[in-house]
Amino acid sequence: MLKKLDKNDMGKSNLGWLESRFHFSFAEYRNPNNINFGVLRVLNDDIVHPKSGFDTHPHANMEIISYIIEGEITHKDSMGNSETLKRGEVQYLSAGEGIYHSEHNLHESKDLRLLQIWIIPPRKGLPRLYGSKKFKKEQRENKFLNIVSSQDGDATIKIYQDINIYVSELDESKSLDFEIQNQRQVYFVQIEGNSSINGIELKNGDAMEITKENKITIEAITNSYFLFIEMKEA
Repeated sequence: MLKKLDKNDMGKSNLGWLESRFHFSFAEYRNPNNINFGVLRVLNDDIVHPKSGFDTHPHANMEIISYIIEGEITHKDSMGNSETLKRGEVQYLSAGEGIYHSEHNLHESKDLRLLQIWIIPPRKGLPRLYGSKKFKKEQRENKFLNIVSSQDGDATIKIYQDINIYVSELDESKSLDFEIQNQRQVYFVQIEGNSSINGIELKNGDAMEITKENKITIEAITNSYFLFIEMKEA
């Protein structure tokens, strides 16, 4: 089953310094029929304007992945970590019993765009994790790059929950097939460009819930940049 989610129907927010598109209920966007997709609780497509950002705030018992699309993000946290990441690079955080952190766009003139992904952990109180990975564009060009997996998975970045996150930049007219194992499901996000997923077109910013499918064929209608999260069925 393929359920297309038009970006125009998603929750939206504009705080001046921050513009967000909410795939699920978050902040002022409240929709009791749209809380999560399996263990995926939050997916925000955020634009942070120059010289602004998220000041120091707490998190607990959530696994948080930030995927940088454009610009630069500067991270600081109560574990002593501090770094700046750019396009295609990934930051991850398992908050465990609790952590404080801040995320800022310190650039003078360029916007920061990122996907903020929150995954429900398998249980509360797990040890805290923090890390990042500076992937190269050629690692995702016309192929799948597995950027996040479970502790038992193959990705460089490992979190506690049983998920896999893949990204790809696919040239126009090229296609990729992805096999979906039994009792697994996929949440697909079209980051840039247009794709056809088993014949259904997604445009920049759209998403798709994929359930009860054995395989998806992703064809780039234009140059296409996408991310998807593979997980157990709810």
